[in-house]
Amino acid sequence: MKKTAFSITFSILLLISLNTMAQKTDTLLIEQLMRQHPDLFNGVLNHPQKNQVQILYTQVNRNARKQISFKSFSYNLDDHRYFYPASTVKLAAVIFALEKINEIGANDLKVKKFTAESTMITDSAYTKQTKVNTDTSAKNGLPSIAHYVKKILLTSDNDAFNRLFEFIGRAEINQKLKKYGLNDSRILNRLAIGDAGESSKHTNPVRFYDGQKLVYSQPAQYDPKEYPLTLTNTVMGVGYIDSAEKLVNKPFSLVNKNAFSISDQQALMKRLIYPQAFSENERFNLTPEDYKLIYTYMSKLPTESDYPAYDPKEFWPTYAKMLYYGREKGATINPDLKIYNKYGDSYGFIIDNAYFKDSKNKVEFFLTAVVQSNEDGIYNDNKYDYDQVCFPFMKNIGQVIFDYELQRKAKKK
Repeated sequence: MKKTAFSITFSILLLISLNTMAQKTDTLLIEQLMRQHPDLFNGVLNHPQKNQVQILYTQVNRNARKQISFKSFSYNLDDHRYFYPASTVKLAAVIFALEKINEIGANDLKVKKFTAESTMITDSAYTKQTKVNTDTSAKNGLPSIAHYVKKILLTSDNDAFNRLFEFIGRAEINQKLKKYGLNDSRILNRLAIGDAGESSKHTNPVRFYDGQKLVYSQPAQYDPKEYPLTLTNTVMGVGYIDSAEKLVNKPFSLVNKNAFSISDQQALMKRLIYPQAFSENERFNLTPEDYKLIYTYMSKLPTESDYPAYDPKEFWPTYAKMLYYGREKGATINPDLKIYNKYGDSYGFIIDNAYFKDSKNKVEFFLTAVVQSNEDGIYNDNKYDYDQVCFPFMKNIGQVIFDYELQRKAKKK
């Protein structure tokens, strides 16, 4: 009896050990690929901490039964080393806003006409809050969750994110991050309006209409909670420009800012792109229409959109595609490649969280990366080395990994 129990225990431990080994992230491959191209990567390889580079690349593999598995490779990955995530947090807001609509409808049959297309009227109830009654970029001139989603995914519109943040509420956003195991992340405030402290804890009242009929009303919300994380590198540089446009000669603190680790960003993207790879209770509560909306506008180029319509001089085709194209004007578009992504850029950081799919060559993979360049060490001065360091790096790492995938698929065949 004891022998049988021992055998069972040993077998379980062996399976756990093998599973852990299978899931272990390779930390060598990406560096090897970069070292094969010293002309492209030596600057970053020689200063990985200075440029705050982190990379996570995940292959998508299928067995004979078409079951999906993932294999990951990383470079300089540290989920507790802080970087400013900028607009990458907006993808979580997109998902959680659509989820909230579905959850409200499931819990209250009276609001079944409440959809992502419902007119969303935002009121104000606290200092500095602003109202929204119209949206001239929409075909019908009215704001809605669906239209905010489009603007976020096409050109990373800040106001669109802020309106989704106000609808979801700060408490629910952070509850959802924990629900899906995104434990090294938090979303605390609106973007690009100096939202912090007490004002970020208050969100606007909102109402939704089907034509002239009120279908859902949500009062103003307050979230008293704090969301501490154990992070390093939250104080950076040698100085910053303050709100009075004065130089302050002391390091810049990002202690109470949003956080969204590279691992969490890619975990969210994998669950979004391949829900079938996760158990039903781990999937997002999204409808087929929700997935279609997200996939369409996450892969669409700004110049392909009519509503909203964008000036191609301000938002050129590759404006939102950091990885592979480097936001390069006049870049030649690969007609076989679709990139589903959400980027961020602020405080000298460039981040992109992407899923690559080339149906012609049967190539698909996930790639998430961050790089920073701030030579003078001054923050908030808008003097960052995006064009010289960050955009070329993102372009080159995207193309190198894509070429590696092409070769890998060719060998498989």
